[in-house]
Amino acid sequence: MTDRYGRDVLSADPLPPRPTSRPVAADVGLVVEEVTTGWVGAVLRTEKSGGMHVVVLEDRQGRRRTFRLGPGFWIDGAPVELVPPTTTTAPAAPARTASGSRAVVGAKARVARESRILVEGRHDAELVERVWGDDLRVEGVVVEMLDGVDHLEDVIAEFGPGPGRRLGVLVDHLVPGSKEQRIADQALRAAPRGTVLVVGHPYVDVWQAVRPARLGLERWPVIERGTEWKHGILRELGWPHEDQADVARAWKKILGTVRSYADLEPALLGRVEELIDFVTEPEEP
Repeated sequence: MTDRYGRDVLSADPLPPRPTSRPVAADVGLVVEEVTTGWVGAVLRTEKSGGMHVVVLEDRQGRRRTFRLGPGFWIDGAPVELVPPTTTTAPAAPARTASGSRAVVGAKARVARESRILVEGRHDAELVERVWGDDLRVEGVVVEMLDGVDHLEDVIAEFGPGPGRRLGVLVDHLVPGSKEQRIADQALRAAPRGTVLVVGHPYVDVWQAVRPARLGLERWPVIERGTEWKHGILRELGWPHEDQADVARAWKKILGTVRSYADLEPALLGRVEELIDFVTEPEEP
């Protein structure tokens, strides 16, 4: 049988032979990645079409695609061969969300609060959605992107925080003496007392908040000053690093290893939970 996996597209060096695909039943709700297209979705159903077995996957946006049942899929970074399910009964709803909180079965998304959480960029937003998305929809909290913190004071002023309208901000590399810390302190002084909370993690980039073991690493590489961090990381890992498309593909692979809060560092977990508590805390009468 032809190997449908080939070599890892993110690796510049020869790789050892891939492990043999293990058979996995395509049960309803199973989340997989189709290796050729990169499509990630949950199994909706399996059926016969055109004389062959196919599987229908649905992604986060509710879009659906059909693929041939068999090899060519990944689960948690390992190749699998999807086989017909042993039962057609949908699995029970999970007792916990990806963040570890108790799942609210059948709950609809709440109308969005006026309060908001701001994060620095797209990767931060996608990681927060990956782990806390269910919780945020139940609470009616919207996460928006800052595209950097240099203009944080202006962004806060434009938002206009006040009673019932709080703003939580998550900042990368928020450590004593940093540029980010100075910007945060200045922005807080200009905001109405008790309406804005700025917290952060010590990592240069949110990528580092993903436990390195999820990528088979003992630790994240240290990048010298003067080198753009993401490109430097990809270079050290031996992954393509020439342009933004390489960065985007790498982040997709990294994000795909995150299954729940257990795959993130505590320094990020605590800060996001703190922000959610802040923007959902009932106002004092």
